[in-house]
Amino acid sequence: MRLRELLNYDTIVIQCHDNPDADALASGFGVYTYLKEQGKNVRFIYGGRCPVQKSNLVLMVSELKIPVCHVDAMEKPELLVTVDCQYGQGNVTRFEAGTVAVIDHHQVSGPLPPLSEIRSNLGACATLVRELLRREGVDINADKRLATALYYGLLTDTNNFTEISHPLDRDLRDDAVYDRSMIVRFRNANLSLRELEIAGEALMNYRYNEKHRYAVAMAEPCDPNILGMISDLMLEVDTVDTCLVYSVLPFGIKFSVRSCVKEVKASELAAFITAGIGSGGGHLEKAGGFIQTKLLEEALSGGGQRRTSGQGGRREIEEFLLGRMDRYFSDCQIIYAKDYRMDISGMAAYKKKKIPLGYVEAREILPVGTRVCIRTLEGDLDVRIKEDLYIMIGIEGEVYPNDRTKFERSYVRLDVPYSFTGEYAPVVKDVLEGKNISLVPWAKTCVPGGEVHIYAARLDHCVKVFTAWDEEKYMLGKAGDYLAVRMDDLHDIYVIEKNIFQRTYEKM
Repeated sequence: MRLRELLNYDTIVIQCHDNPDADALASGFGVYTYLKEQGKNVRFIYGGRCPVQKSNLVLMVSELKIPVCHVDAMEKPELLVTVDCQYGQGNVTRFEAGTVAVIDHHQVSGPLPPLSEIRSNLGACATLVRELLRREGVDINADKRLATALYYGLLTDTNNFTEISHPLDRDLRDDAVYDRSMIVRFRNANLSLRELEIAGEALMNYRYNEKHRYAVAMAEPCDPNILGMISDLMLEVDTVDTCLVYSVLPFGIKFSVRSCVKEVKASELAAFITAGIGSGGGHLEKAGGFIQTKLLEEALSGGGQRRTSGQGGRREIEEFLLGRMDRYFSDCQIIYAKDYRMDISGMAAYKKKKIPLGYVEAREILPVGTRVCIRTLEGDLDVRIKEDLYIMIGIEGEVYPNDRTKFERSYVRLDVPYSFTGEYAPVVKDVLEGKNISLVPWAKTCVPGGEVHIYAARLDHCVKVFTAWDEEKYMLGKAGDYLAVRMDDLHDIYVIEKNIFQRTYEKM
C-alpha cells in the first residue's frame, strides 16, 4: 500500500490502539502530518476508557505538539486508518467507517482490508511509517518534531534499540535528526513517584510457580504502560521465563504478559487467559489484555453473582489468574519433532482423499537461501528456500512445506494452474523484506497419488509441535484437532486442524 492511495478520501480519521504507547503516537503523527500537508480533513484519535496518563507520553504529546485526542464516539468518516494496530483487535475501540486501512508491524491477527501494509518483521511501526513517507518523497528530517517522534517510537518499542534486527530499523535509528534534549527528557520521565511506589509494591508481592517458572503480581491502578514496565523488569529475573502483571480497575482487569522462551507465545497466553471473559493479544514476547468484570464474576460464581472488589474479591481474582496460568502450562504437551519418538500404537492409519491441491516450487518465487515465513492455521513456520522445497496449498488456503522427494512419492502433478476457491489467498512472507507474496499466481495442481499415508489421532488436549521444519516456532493443536505423523518419516510430526482433516483424509 502507498500513502498516496489514502488521498482518494476527504474525511479521514487516524486511530491508534487504546492506551497508546510512544510508537503508536509517533506512527499516527507521521501519517497525520502527511495527510494534513496534502490538504486533507484529518483527525488523530484513540479510544478506550482512559486518556494518556503516563508521564513521558504526556510530555511527548505536549512537547512535540502531537494533535491526538481521546474520544468515546465520533461521526463515521470516509476512511479510518488504524496505525500500530489492526481493526477489530481487542485493544482497539471499534468505530464505524466507510473504508478501513491498516498500517501495522504486529503479527496479522485476522482478515485484512485491501488497503493495508503489515510489516511484522520491523521493530516498530514508526519504522514502517518512515518507509511509507520515504516512498512518497517525504524526508522526516525536514520536520524535527516528526523525526524526534519516530526516533522515540522506535527507541521505546525495541527496548532501547536492543531488539533491532531489520536494516530499516537501523536506518531510522542512524538517520533521524532528532532533538536530543527532548529525548533525554522523555527517557527520564517514565515514572511518577506514585508509579515508582506502585512498581515497588508489585515486585515485592509476587507469586511464583517454580515448576513452570512463571510469576504473577498485582499492581495498584495505574497507566497500562506501567504494567508493561513492571513485566519487563520481572522478566529480567534469572528464574522467571513468563510473567503476568495485572491491575484491578473499577470496570475490569488490565494485565500485561511477557515471555522470553519459545515454548510460550505471549500473545497466545494473553488470549488463553481472557478466553470467554475478555480479549487479549500482542507480540510473541510482549502482550496484554483486558478482562470484563461482569464476565469474570460469572466465571467465578458459575453464573451467579459474586463480589470481586475488596480484599476477598482480589484474592479470588489472583487465584483465578493463577489457575488459568497453571492450566495453560499443565494442559499442553510439547513435542520437539526432530528428537521425539512417536508412539503410534494408539493411532489409526489414514490416507489422503483424491482432492486436487495446489503446489508451488519455492525456488520459482524467491532465490534459494531466502528466509520465508509460511503462515499455517496452526502457527507460523520459518524456513529457508531450498532447491527441493515445495509449498503445498490446501483446500482452505492453508499452506505447509514439503520436499521434492516426498512430494513426488505422494502426489501426481497435473501441471495446470491451481484454481483457488478459498476465502483468503495464501501467502508467504519474505522475512528480510517483510513483503507478502501471493502463491496463487505460481500454483499448479496435483492430486494425492495413493501413497500419502499417515498415522493420526484426535487430540483431547493442547499440543505444541516444534516441527522438523522449524525448531523455533510451534504449531498449536487444540482438543478436536489431529496429531499426525507420516508413515515414511516418524519425525515428520505436525498438526491438522479438525475440519481440514475430516475433509481431506480417510481411514485406510
